[in-house]
Amino acid sequence: MSGFLISMQGAISQGILWGVMVLGVYITYKLLDIADLTVDGSFALGGCICAMLVVGKGVNPFIALLAATLFGVLAGAVTGFLHTVFDIPAILAGILTQIALWSVNLRIMGKSNIPLLKVDTIISKAVNAFGTEQGITTLIIGIIIAVLIIVGLYWFFGTEIGSALRATGNNEDMIRALGVNTKFTKMLALMISNGLVGLSGALVCQSQKYADIGMGTGAIVIGLAAIVIGDVLMGKLRSFGAKLTSAVVGSVVYFVIRAIVLRLGMDANDMKLLSATIVALALCIPVAIDKWKMKRSYSEGGSGTC
Repeated sequence: MSGFLISMQGAISQGILWGVMVLGVYITYKLLDIADLTVDGSFALGGCICAMLVVGKGVNPFIALLAATLFGVLAGAVTGFLHTVFDIPAILAGILTQIALWSVNLRIMGKSNIPLLKVDTIISKAVNAFGTEQGITTLIIGIIIAVLIIVGLYWFFGTEIGSALRATGNNEDMIRALGVNTKFTKMLALMISNGLVGLSGALVCQSQKYADIGMGTGAIVIGLAAIVIGDVLMGKLRSFGAKLTSAVVGSVVYFVIRAIVLRLGMDANDMKLLSATIVALALCIPVAIDKWKMKRSYSEGGSGTC
């Protein structure tokens, strides 16, 4: 297999694993209109917990994924507690939790990174069991997990509490007037979101075979970029299931774009700048187009009346 195809396969695999994180960001950003900065910390938290359990404690890697998810839920609960109980703005509450998690993650690992080279992961177990290549195995496992999560979220948001959570983001005053505790729904959304982010961090940790204190840096930007890309590509699809799928598709496309740009010779240190530029353009261009259309309609209407 050529180097280009190998890099594309790796990009797609990583895009799907990071897509689990993007699903978490989707819940807070698209449903509640909150850019939750806890994500940068809870992603690294998931990876740190996974690495520490697998390497330091010899825990089964599947159990380590569950533990990483649980700790992500706890991180989201901290942000939700600060936001709903003490009325701290959501973005500030996320920043506070993210900053605290840096020290927490460093304390958990005891050092800046932990390699997983000599231990089993879910990917190495699957490779040994089925005899497939690691890249193909990672891709299949990622697709299975992403599909299961999308189906689970689609079911949950169709329930009464899930519908109340979605309604909280659409019209908080209205749903509160109907007797729904919006503080609870916000707390629940932040917990589910960061639980998925923690799971994604653990999956990426087991895929790349190491955990690093800075592995979550810029995760929120990647998540927003993936969501925007997914909206552009699949924006005409209106069903909620398609919206969830678009988040993962956007993540895959983002990592494919990144892989192509790197192969074209772009400095890897400039990738954060590229991510920020993609998000800025994707957010600014639709607004600029709407303003241009509005200005054009006003000018046409004015000339018609004269």
